[in-house]
Amino acid sequence: MNDHPKISACITTLNEETNIRRCIESVRWCDEIVVVDSFSSDRTVAICKEYTERVYQYAWRGYIGQKNLIRELATHEWILFIDADEEISPKLRQEIQAELAANAGDIVGYRFPRMVNYLGRWIRHGEWYPDIKLRLFLKERGYSGGTEPHDQVIISGNVKTLRGKLYHYTYDNIRDHLETMNRFSSITAQEKFRSNSRFRWVDFLFRPPFRFFKAFIMRGGFLDGRRGFLIALISAFGVCMKYAKLWEMENEKARGAAEPPS
Repeated sequence: MNDHPKISACITTLNEETNIRRCIESVRWCDEIVVVDSFSSDRTVAICKEYTERVYQYAWRGYIGQKNLIRELATHEWILFIDADEEISPKLRQEIQAELAANAGDIVGYRFPRMVNYLGRWIRHGEWYPDIKLRLFLKERGYSGGTEPHDQVIISGNVKTLRGKLYHYTYDNIRDHLETMNRFSSITAQEKFRSNSRFRWVDFLFRPPFRFFKAFIMRGGFLDGRRGFLIALISAFGVCMKYAKLWEMENEKARGAAEPPS
């Protein structure tokens, strides 16, 4: 009788036909694969159904909402969150299996480093590595929280860090990177606006250059060469856009309040 702790691999998707097969192949050893798709227009769903019957389609609820939804749909005691553009390395798989087989019950979550493949090379420095992610946890002891668009697992109990890597095949090209930064800066600005955070010139003027300095110099991004420079530069641009969009929202609200009634 197989009584090992059972894992539900949980994947959220939207138009990921170029990545999803690699992702699912890396978690086929899990006891269950659950996919929640946000109505993809490509072959994502068809590919997923080659591997699992547990493929669902729901309207997008945000990064946090979608993760909590798929957590509820999973049936096993351990949850493994993995994005469609990620891959569990063989070493990480071996570590996870060994840990769960030996776990005496005091560890309720596991985190591990994520390594990004950017423009054809692995990034080993800067803010992108080691990008420690808590993705494996007991269902009854964790849930998705944080602030959009940066979801994170909130855990109640002891967490252990593993050494095996989670591979991340991120942006297809620089245009994809910039488009994502544009989307994320809009989401973050909207969250700040809703929480009544106010635009400040000091944030707009000083946070972007500090972000670049931190990523490229303090965290050693320069060791990744031109890719490290681009990552730091685009990250700083994203910060600039976040505060610019917050200012824009405040300005539009003020103009709307000042308009005379029709």
